[in-house]
Amino acid sequence: MSRETSAPELEQILTAAAAAARPFAASTPAERAGWLTAVADALDAEAEALIALAHTETHLPAAPRLKGELARTTFQLRLFGRVLRDGAFLGATVDHADADWPMGPRPDIRRVLVPIGPALVFAASNFPFAFSVAGGDTASALAAGCPVVLKAHPGHEELSTRTGEIVVSALAAAGAPEGAFAVIHGFEQGITALKDPRIAAASFTGSVPGGRALFDIAVSRPTPIPFYGELGSVNPVVVTPGAVAARGEAVAKAYSGSFSLGAGQFCTKPGLLLLPEGHDLEDTLREAVSGVARQPMLNERIASGFAHKLSELRSAPGVETIVDGTHQGEEFTPSLLATTAKEFLAGGEAVREEHFGPASLIVTYRDQAELIEVLETLEPGLTATIQGEEDEAEYVRALLPPLTRLAGRLLWNDWPTGVTVSWAQQHGGPYPATTAPTTTSVGTAAIERFQRPVAWQGFPDALLPEPLREDNPWQLPRRTDGAR
Repeated sequence: MSRETSAPELEQILTAAAAAARPFAASTPAERAGWLTAVADALDAEAEALIALAHTETHLPAAPRLKGELARTTFQLRLFGRVLRDGAFLGATVDHADADWPMGPRPDIRRVLVPIGPALVFAASNFPFAFSVAGGDTASALAAGCPVVLKAHPGHEELSTRTGEIVVSALAAAGAPEGAFAVIHGFEQGITALKDPRIAAASFTGSVPGGRALFDIAVSRPTPIPFYGELGSVNPVVVTPGAVAARGEAVAKAYSGSFSLGAGQFCTKPGLLLLPEGHDLEDTLREAVSGVARQPMLNERIASGFAHKLSELRSAPGVETIVDGTHQGEEFTPSLLATTAKEFLAGGEAVREEHFGPASLIVTYRDQAELIEVLETLEPGLTATIQGEEDEAEYVRALLPPLTRLAGRLLWNDWPTGVTVSWAQQHGGPYPATTAPTTTSVGTAAIERFQRPVAWQGFPDALLPEPLREDNPWQLPRRTDGAR
């Protein structure tokens, strides 16, 4: 039986989050860094039990998958601690009064980013640690100074409950305000929280229909709020003629491993392989894909949804089955299909949309012009990959404008299913990849989603917040009178 948070419990949680917002915002970056580190330490201490519970609920292998994912989760908590200690995330900017300013006398004006307020985070199904209770959205919101209400995913409810207990306990022991974090369960409870005026921002990782429905609620409230949804992505891979000639077999084998990794249940799974006509890699691809063992899907709902979408793709006009994957219950072997660019351009949604699971589509193109035509018709996504050779610079350069239009992260001779957590990472893109293409949900810049700017004009130094005072007591990196 599914867990559900009762109406009185939800009201208590929302009230506590609202009450915690002011003391949380008043905390120093160093204090919040300590709180995040305490959460990371507590999760590491319970790693063995958490991994076992995650394996039971999600069917994902304990090692290396879940072990690595939990390590990623605690790493990003600690990395946001570094962001807080660095201080640049506040964007502190000081313009002193200037009687000779060309626009006329300029007043003293100072700008800084402040926490946006309580955040509602919808956990994902496919990453029970890294995009769930203590995942990147939670870490970045807490780092920004925002209390978090976490809507657990029904695919791993027991793990969510236990992880939430650890986070709450660690935050309390480290001195964070009461109400800084809580987990709620239930579909309607998530909707109720999203509509509640005490929630100031929300984030989501999941399907396009689910994310769009939540986005519409968030922006239709009497007071609309930012909604950071990471939704769907096809993630095309372009293989140039030069790459086929130089290392075609290696590319084919690596592609097979990338799209079938984790039973294809990654938002960055490459769903389209664009190959030149006459590539002669079909046998290599068939052998590589056929050698991948059957893997379980996360749950029955995802398995049945994938089976339905795959059936539609198989029956689409002009689509040929290269490897006809099999399934037993919720376990699948990968499927590989193929079509031509001409058929793809004439095809409907079945050939163009994301298939969340172990399936991919090869599209053969006649020449560069036809390849660009295909790229121009694709929906935007999270990633776009080029497998090419450096001596094809002119050929590749013509592909960059349509690829840049498509994605937030471009890859050269690499594979999109690895998304490291770093300062320069970008995990986002134009809709339907995300509802907020100017932001990222992975990497240190994710903190920006849960902040808003405030300018202070003409205030005496004693009344300014610490980041803007003249003596810069926190020793922050600042822009002063236009200079860093």
